[in-house]
This record gives sequence, structure tokens and C-alpha cells, in this order.
Amino acid sequence: MPVNPSDPRVKRTRQLFMQAFNDLLDEKKNIYSISVHDIANRAAVNRATFYAHFEDKFAFLAYWMTEKFQLILRKRLPEDSAFSPDNLHVLVQSIFQFLIRFRQYLTPGDKQFEPLLENAMQKELYRLLLQWLKSGPKQRFPQEKLETTALVVSWGLFGSAMQWSREVQDRALEPMVEEVIRVVNVNLSAFWEPSESEAIL
Repeated sequence: MPVNPSDPRVKRTRQLFMQAFNDLLDEKKNIYSISVHDIANRAAVNRATFYAHFEDKFAFLAYWMTEKFQLILRKRLPEDSAFSPDNLHVLVQSIFQFLIRFRQYLTPGDKQFEPLLENAMQKELYRLLLQWLKSGPKQRFPQEKLETTALVVSWGLFGSAMQWSREVQDRALEPMVEEVIRVVNVNLSAFWEPSESEAIL
């Protein structure tokens, strides 16, 4: 029977797994050698409990990456942050900084996990952008347009940051962030600018 992620007991147990994994990561300096047994043992929880929460190590890693990215964003953006050019700048800058730091800790043996971890991060980025678009003061667009815009922009932002983090950084962070924002603004400007009829009024 699946656990309820909103249950306080489930949250506490998952926090134990998160802390155990972070401690092991600090010690071993890689992801690939950390097993489910290691995580459960360090958390002082049996493996059956681990598998009640996560299908396997890959599912746990996706959860771990999402939580790590959310933590970074919560530190940089207010809990009730609204969709605005300033917040978009903070978001894009956070993505670039997070990926470059994250990649510094990956070892050759961890390459197998890159697509999984990157996909988890992109999904969280999509979720946040869609939330912003839905709650924007100028929200007058159908659901399909909001979802498509969030999907296109999330992949555009994430793909740019991912490619930049994989290469030798011959372009400084801030100019790269500004350039990416100028490009995605083509898709986003309508969501915070008044329509023509509103501008006339």
C-alpha cells in the first residue's frame, strides 16, 4: 500500500533517509557506491520500510534531487513568490549555480545517474513555472497554453544551464543568465505585460 507523502510520520521517515544519504555522500564522495542497505542502516530503519517509501534507489535519488533543488529555491525565493522579471532572474541564476556545484561532486561512476537527476530537477522547474503562470495577475490564458509555455521554458532554462555546466566556463555566469532570460522572455513577457486593450485603458 503506497504511503501518504503528507503524513507527518512519512515526512519524518523520509527526512531520516535524506539525512542518512547526505551523510554517506559526505563520507564516500560518490553516489554509485551507496546502496539501499547503506541508507537504511545509517537511518536505523529496516529495508522493508525503505521500499515502502521508494521503489528502488533510483526512485529515492529522484526524490533526493527534487528536495535538494526545492531547498535551494526556498532559500532564494519567498514562500509566496509571484511571477515577475526579478523572480525569474533569481530562478535562472539559481539553476545555473546549482548545476555547476552539483556537477563538481559527480564522479565518473555517477554518470549513470545524471539523466535521472536532471529529469527530476527539470520536472520541479516545470512545476514551479506552471504554478507561477497560473497565479499571475495577468492570467487570462487557457490551461493548455500555460502548460505548453511552462514545458518549453523549463526545458529551455534547464537545457541551457545543463549545457553550460558541462563545458569549460569561458562565459561568465551573469552574462549567460541575462542572455538566457532575454531569449525566454519571448515566451513569458505576455504573462506579466498588459494586453493591448488593457494598455489602451
